[in-house]
Amino acid sequence: MSLFDGDRAEMIEVLKKKEIKNEEVLRVMGEVERHLFMPEYSRRRAYEDCALPIGFGQTISQPYTVAVMTELLFPQKDDKILEIGTGSGYQAVILSKLGCRVFTIERNVDLGRRAEQIFKTLNLRIASKIGDGTLGWKEYAPYNGIIVTAGAPVIPEQLQNQLKDGGRLVIPVGDKKSQTLIVVDREGNNFKQKEIDGFKFVPLIGKEGWKEIG
Repeated sequence: MSLFDGDRAEMIEVLKKKEIKNEEVLRVMGEVERHLFMPEYSRRRAYEDCALPIGFGQTISQPYTVAVMTELLFPQKDDKILEIGTGSGYQAVILSKLGCRVFTIERNVDLGRRAEQIFKTLNLRIASKIGDGTLGWKEYAPYNGIIVTAGAPVIPEQLQNQLKDGGRLVIPVGDKKSQTLIVVDREGNNFKQKEIDGFKFVPLIGKEGWKEIG
């Protein structure tokens, strides 16, 4: 039995109370050890329902946010999923444990390399690279789903175009203080949107995102 098993179970109960209903998402989040993705100094807080610093001005997303975005993406086994903003690697591992083929991009070299090491330690086949996530990863497109874990000023056109017909993009869009979570469904050359308010993310930096932090 792990030191944090009780804390992880409590986290799942909090998610249920906040109306996360997807049983597979709850099951996987109940199994993945979130503390492994965090610096030693903050691991004791790993299962609190809040965003926490992971270094380099970045955070690991609040568990509720991870659960909501994953539930909205609604990934199926063997779906090809592109994640923009690897960060700690936690979201990528959740998607991999759900049976998805995961491709993830991180702009910060140190964070990206740290996440890659975690993937290897967990023996998970997750394709990762360092680069500008706003441009997507054309080499492996199109994708069943794309999930963006940083707030964008607009929806990057390149990401929409890398969706399969019938694919879905989940992305926070707004200013640097708060964002609206937007779900984009591709139907041929049409993109239908719905919005969910009340989220806050670190800025999405890149050619089709914010130009700089600040």
